[in-house]
Amino acid sequence: MSAEGGAGKAQEIEDVEEIEVRDPVSAPDAQGVPRRTTRRFPLFTRDTARPEGGGRAASGDLPAPARQWPVLLVLGLVGVGLLITALDVFRVGTLFIGGALLAGAVMRWLLPSVGMLAVRSRFTDIVTYGVLGLTIVLLALMAQPKPWLQVPFLKDALHFTVEN
Repeated sequence: MSAEGGAGKAQEIEDVEEIEVRDPVSAPDAQGVPRRTTRRFPLFTRDTARPEGGGRAASGDLPAPARQWPVLLVLGLVGVGLLITALDVFRVGTLFIGGALLAGAVMRWLLPSVGMLAVRSRFTDIVTYGVLGLTIVLLALMAQPKPWLQVPFLKDALHFTVEN
């Protein structure tokens, strides 16, 4: 390759670097200069998107606890449930814990902004809080001795598995 050909290539590369890309695939870099990007997902995630509804539950001029009242309410009810459970009234305490999660699911469904109670998408949060809360409540109601909720087929299933 001649020296003239190499200089021509270098000039072409410099010209290419000066082209400003303005199509929908371009994105500005840290200095604000548009650069061509790909539509593929990145190999490594550099940041996370805030969950929908993940903003403050109250205005910014209020103190932090007032802005995050939904998550504090759920955590407070769970704390009361743990305290009641520690005082040896386990069934009522676990019902408080399950009820707190169900209250979190209801708040996530009804309120537009719930602060730190929003962890994932609205649907995922509602399903997660609801399923966990309902499971804890049902297990608390069926706990031995003297269960408050009797499910007949569970007793038959247990006897079937033990006998065979």
